[in-house]
Amino acid sequence: MDHERRRRWMSVLATAAPASLEAAWGRIDPRPQYDLLRKPEVGLVMVRGRAGGTGMRFNLGELPVTRCSVRLDVGAVGHAWVGGRDPRHAELAAVFDALLQDEVRRPGLETKLIGPLAAFREAARLASAGRSAPTRVEFFTMIRGEE
Repeated sequence: MDHERRRRWMSVLATAAPASLEAAWGRIDPRPQYDLLRKPEVGLVMVRGRAGGTGMRFNLGELPVTRCSVRLDVGAVGHAWVGGRDPRHAELAAVFDALLQDEVRRPGLETKLIGPLAAFREAARLASAGRSAPTRVEFFTMIRGEE
C-alpha cells in the first residue's frame, strides 16, 4: 500500500464536512457490514507550535479529537482521528479508510469522494488566504549609516 496516498485520503476524510461523508455513505450500494474495533471515543491531544515556524517548540493548547477503528466484513481495517467531538464523523472516516484500501473500490471512491472533497478543501484554503492577505504586514530593518 502506498502510505502517502493513504495519508492524503485520511487527511481529506478527517477534515471533510461530516454531512459530505454522510451523503457519500448514503450513495454506497451495497453498503458493507463492519464491526467497531474501537468505538468512537473523544479525547484530547496537545497541539504544539513553533515561534515563526522555525523557533523553539511550545505547547499551544489542547484540541479535542475523536478516534475510531473498524473492520469491514471482508477484513480490511480502517482508522480515523478527526478534530472535534463528532463520533459519527470518526466512524464514517474509518469506514471510508477501510473501503479505500480495497483495490476494486478505490478508483471510484477517489474520483467521486476524495477528489471533490480535496478540491473543496483547497478552495476553502485559498479563499481564507485571500481574505487574510490584505492584513499581512511586512517587517524589515534598516541599517543606519552611523553605526
